[in-house]
Amino acid sequence: MAFPKIPTTCNFLSQPRCGFLRFFSSSWMTSPPTSHSHDPILTTISEAIKVFPTTPLDSSLKRILPSLTPNHLIDLINLNPYSLSPPSLLSFFKWLSSQHHFRLSIHSYCSMVHFLCANKMLADAHSLLQFVVSRKGKNSASSVFTSVFEARGTHQSNSVFSVLMDAYTDSAFFSDAIQCFRLVRKHNLQTPFNSCGYLFDRLVKLNLTDTAWVFYEEILDCGYPPDVCKFNVLMNRLCKEHKMNDAQKVFDEIPKRGLRPTVVSFNTLINGYCKSGNLEEGFRLKRFMMENKIFPDVFTYSALINGLCKEGLLDDANKLFMEMSEGGLVPNDVTFTTLINGHCANGRADLGVEIYQQMLRKGVKPDLITFNTLINGLCKVGYLREANKLVVEMTQRGFKPDKFTYTTLIDGYCKEGDLGSALEIKKVMVEKGIELDNVAFTALISGLCREGEVIDAERTLREMVEAGIKPDDATYTMVIHGFCKKGDVKMGFKLLDEMRRDGHFPGVVTYNVILNGLCKKGQMKNADMLLDAMLNLGVVPDDITYNILLEGHCKNGKREDFDKLRSEKGLVQDYASYTSLIQDFRKEREKR
Repeated sequence: MAFPKIPTTCNFLSQPRCGFLRFFSSSWMTSPPTSHSHDPILTTISEAIKVFPTTPLDSSLKRILPSLTPNHLIDLINLNPYSLSPPSLLSFFKWLSSQHHFRLSIHSYCSMVHFLCANKMLADAHSLLQFVVSRKGKNSASSVFTSVFEARGTHQSNSVFSVLMDAYTDSAFFSDAIQCFRLVRKHNLQTPFNSCGYLFDRLVKLNLTDTAWVFYEEILDCGYPPDVCKFNVLMNRLCKEHKMNDAQKVFDEIPKRGLRPTVVSFNTLINGYCKSGNLEEGFRLKRFMMENKIFPDVFTYSALINGLCKEGLLDDANKLFMEMSEGGLVPNDVTFTTLINGHCANGRADLGVEIYQQMLRKGVKPDLITFNTLINGLCKVGYLREANKLVVEMTQRGFKPDKFTYTTLIDGYCKEGDLGSALEIKKVMVEKGIELDNVAFTALISGLCREGEVIDAERTLREMVEAGIKPDDATYTMVIHGFCKKGDVKMGFKLLDEMRRDGHFPGVVTYNVILNGLCKKGQMKNADMLLDAMLNLGVVPDDITYNILLEGHCKNGKREDFDKLRSEKGLVQDYASYTSLIQDFRKEREKR
């Protein structure tokens, strides 16, 4: 069995001149053989190791290799009759594992692991066990643990089961690692608390929060020292997963374990409640922490202010901001930006600017997020001149406009009908090597379509696709509508076919746009054919669909039929009633 290369101090195979003799200090060289040196095979192996690298192992052991068994290796490890150095024995072990005719047993690996752990060579022991674990795979903890347990010989170390747990943890076999912990407890061995902590951290890092919480409770019950930081980490993960009931249970467990919640504990839970929209619980916790002489900090207030702003309770947010300032706390850039964003999101960019000015007066430096938040708010209400001034100011303060900044400006200019300025911003982005995203492309396409520049809109759509961004149904529909509005229904059909080829499933809105284009051109036969195609594809027409068609028949029929069909608009809501009405309409027209 070939064993993978493991970094060691000495390696017989790859480093024949690695300084092997350095391992044999005078004490190693002069140690007399033990009473177990009578086995001639062990003596021959030991002598061969001692004279290496002068004589290669292949040469000195050629005679006995065919008769060598895993038990000989185990005896060599456990007895070590010539007191060979641990690195030299490990190198021999790896050399032997590379011999094609020799197959190491699981007991051989476990004996070497015990030997390495006893000699504080934990990294090498870990490598060997991780190799064993990789071969055995998942759900092997019970059998591997038994092998390690039964291989205890003259070399015993409590760290061996800790190394085994780590090996399973590093292999991402977490259920096996937990099983190892339970087996250690079952056999009344020393609990590997360091490995328990390592496993817990890995579970949390990989978002296996429920497993981490159950495991943490289990090791706490076994004497693992409780740590409020670990409770906080668990709460933070649970809050991010929107499991507020579980997060509350973790919080409630803190005092039960003899610990006192910290301000971070409270802030974590308050932030979670606020983000989930439960402001009542957030403020209840704020009162509770003050009752327990734990005073809210800037983060506490920022979380609550953010929650109030998201609910549109700006007056309450402003009052809390004042309470915070009057209490001697200095709001940071996050607090100010949160309040600015709240006002801008509610269409009050003017109040956002006032908060920004207050921020500067307090000596708090805005960051890129602050500027982008305010620029976005100004653009949304059409204050493009003020937004541009802010871009100049942020540049003067050492901040470079990023993709979000430019995209916000493009969207703002397009909505105000200033395509020239929007395209100039696009040009700047290209020159600076900033790639346009879905929002920027869609804003440009929307603006171009709104101004009737459908050729440029379609060209921009092509750029979007070439940039690796897949336009959504709404973007395609905007361009289709632009062409149909210009009377180019053929191009509308071409884009419809392109949508299908690209994996889109055009909906009723897209079909309504093309139907409207056909009806305006008087192509009622084609319109009815498209309606049939819609139904065959499973696209359900709505009342708008039928009203578009009725309007088309009205405009393209005789004057005397106009009023009759007009009276039916808004009443036809399914295919049967539409076809019945149209058939009656055509029959009456034929009679006349």
